[in-house]
Amino acid sequence: MTLLQANGEMDAGDIWGSVSFPLRAAGKAGHYRREVTAAAALLVKRAIASMQDPAFRPRPLLPEKAPGRLLPPMTQADRAIDWRRDATDTVIAKLRAADSAPGVCEEIAGKTVFLYGVRRETALSGDAGAFIASSNGALCRATADGAVWLLQARRKGGIKLPAARVLVPLLDKALPELEQIAEPVRDIRVERRGDVAYLYFEFPGGAMDSLQCLRLLRHYRELQASDAKVLVLMGGEDFWSNGLHLHVIEAAANPAQESWENICAIDDLVEAIVNTPRQITVAALRANAGAGGAMMALACDHVVVREGVVLSPHYRTMGLYGSEYWTYLLPRRVGQKVAASLTEKCLPLLAAEALQTGYADEVFDEDWHIFGRELEQFCEEIARSRRFERHLKAKRDLRAADEKRKPLQQYRDEELEKMRATFFDAESEYHRARRHFVYKIPAKETPAHLRRQRRKVRFWQRPVFSQPFS
Repeated sequence: MTLLQANGEMDAGDIWGSVSFPLRAAGKAGHYRREVTAAAALLVKRAIASMQDPAFRPRPLLPEKAPGRLLPPMTQADRAIDWRRDATDTVIAKLRAADSAPGVCEEIAGKTVFLYGVRRETALSGDAGAFIASSNGALCRATADGAVWLLQARRKGGIKLPAARVLVPLLDKALPELEQIAEPVRDIRVERRGDVAYLYFEFPGGAMDSLQCLRLLRHYRELQASDAKVLVLMGGEDFWSNGLHLHVIEAAANPAQESWENICAIDDLVEAIVNTPRQITVAALRANAGAGGAMMALACDHVVVREGVVLSPHYRTMGLYGSEYWTYLLPRRVGQKVAASLTEKCLPLLAAEALQTGYADEVFDEDWHIFGRELEQFCEEIARSRRFERHLKAKRDLRAADEKRKPLQQYRDEELEKMRATFFDAESEYHRARRHFVYKIPAKETPAHLRRQRRKVRFWQRPVFSQPFS
């Protein structure tokens, strides 16, 4: 990662600094969200510090001494997969280089499609290029020496959806649906370490459709019935959660009904987390969270955020009031005034700000592995605490007092009344905003309710930029 000074030629300015990092087994977008973002932030901080040093001079870019070399832009021809000849490693490399955009383009049954996301299959095989099976929305396809799972796809001019929904209708044969979700595409899994259970949910894009919510709820119920003392919600590696699955909703025959079923399913999950009397719950936000996902984290007893994570605890940019019991959970954590600011101004919340406002209880190291160690230690200390039972009793007492003050169901009913009115109004801003979001249509005009808010935001933001950098 290199920080260049802008000049008249693209990527040819003087160098202010550079950082190297190892590549892991992940797609291009995954690296941008973690390693590249962290390296870029570090370089900017170093550059600002260098400005205070009179002796500092950026070094000129000397191509002959640069560690890399100039390459032409990568095209679809470079990524094209020859399914009969390309080995599994090659197929995976090409798909990762195109994820999450622009995808790998190819023709299937005379239709142009784009493929996204890949997992290696180790047991299934078939004729090279043949589709073998489906599992959990993914499709297994044979390579020259094995097989891979394709996670998502879209038709030309269409939107990104689970691969099976896009590709199976194009095939001339039915594919076996694996009764048990294939291990490579197991998007929900549990790791048990002593008295602590870690629940991972790796959903592409961080969105959760109705069925994913129901499956996640089943796993959570099983953990509630276990003897684990601490339940940790880990989310995925690229996203913790972003709430409603807007792509699946847009593709539904009845988007309003799908929206309603989706929000009710998420609410069921959040309700289960809130009503967990026998265990302490922890939301471990290793990656970004937004909208309903950012609110769902607050259902846990403790919220831990990795340094560098960005949160978006608001709904208004999508024309929604929101649910997930946010009218109970958010003010309980940050107070009514801050809750109103977060949900109305629609500004991102950095990890340090999350800690300062009370949204988060702890901020751990930005390094992925250090964060993991700090999280494990934190959860083990909770489980081993001599005051564990006392903490559980205090938790139950607080929930009972809150319930007496205002029943949890009432928060849900009030939120869903507003959400239902929006979903089933064909002219609501939500339907336009959702369509523009999934089809990546630039907004030609800012909606009136956000134009009014933007004037407030500008006034509120102005003093921020006068503060010294820290």
